[in-house]
Amino acid sequence: MAFQKATFITSAPSLNDCPEPSLPEICFAGRSNVGKSSLINRITNKKRLARTSNTPGKTQQMNFYEIDNQFYIVDLPGFGFAKVPKKERDRWGRDIHEYLSKRSTLKLIMHLVDSRHNPTALDEEFFYWMASNEKPFAVLLTKSDKLSKNKLASAKKKTEQILSEMNIEVPVIPCSADNGAGTENIHSLITDFLETE
Repeated sequence: MAFQKATFITSAPSLNDCPEPSLPEICFAGRSNVGKSSLINRITNKKRLARTSNTPGKTQQMNFYEIDNQFYIVDLPGFGFAKVPKKERDRWGRDIHEYLSKRSTLKLIMHLVDSRHNPTALDEEFFYWMASNEKPFAVLLTKSDKLSKNKLASAKKKTEQILSEMNIEVPVIPCSADNGAGTENIHSLITDFLETE
């Protein structure tokens, strides 16, 4: 299923600035420069919907996009490395944590991991936090077009192994903003999840 209509709604620096909690929300989270904005543009089929940059830390607020008048996709600031002052990074961390912990309409977290690298300690901490707090999530292995089939299969297996060792069983979907790989699987996952709510 393709999403037909995608509209930017607002940028929210904190939980209090988010839209009224009326529609279900699917948020995209991950390290800086993992490709959240590019992937959102791909799955909504709108090249300039979400602002992209080669500079880590470009997304500095929670950006809300309304999809088909039915739900929001939320692009979160990246965690980890970003060329911004530590005070600002700490603020992002607090705001993201508050959103993830308290937002009543948040239904699914898409956690993006660069397929070219093993999940980092920060990624693993986030896996554990989401599972411990009973937050439904999926892992999207981005930039899959940069790897051979064998290396991509190995990357997926490694991620699944890390999750299994934490007793976590969630979807792991290789995807690419460049060639569209995994787009249909992401659409299906979001659609199925919203329909079961």
